[in-house]
Amino acid sequence: MANWVDACATTDIDEEDVIRFDHGARTFIIVRDHEDNYYCTDGLCTHEDVHLSDGLVVEATIECPKHSSIFDCTNGEVETPPACENLHTYPTKVENGRVFVEI
Repeated sequence: MANWVDACATTDIDEEDVIRFDHGARTFIIVRDHEDNYYCTDGLCTHEDVHLSDGLVVEATIECPKHSSIFDCTNGEVETPPACENLHTYPTKVENGRVFVEI
C-alpha cells in the first residue's frame, strides 16, 4: 500500500530546479517547473544510473548530466535518447508549504 511521504519544503527548490530525495533504499528527484508545479520521478537515469539531481531542468523536463537524455517530468517519458526506458513518476501534492510524494 502506498503512503504519502513528506519529501521537502516548497522553499527547498527554486523555480526550474531539482533536488534529490532518498526514501528507504530508493532515490528520487523532486522537480519544480516554471509554473510552480512539483513532480517526483525516479532519481537515476534509465540509461546508466546517473543521478538526475545533477541535471538541468527546463520547464517540466530534466536533462541527464552524463549523456543528455531528456525526460518529461510530468509523465516520465524519454524525449531525447540515448535513454530508451521511461522514468517512473509518483503523485505529488503540496500542503502547508511541504511537498508530499505518494510512494
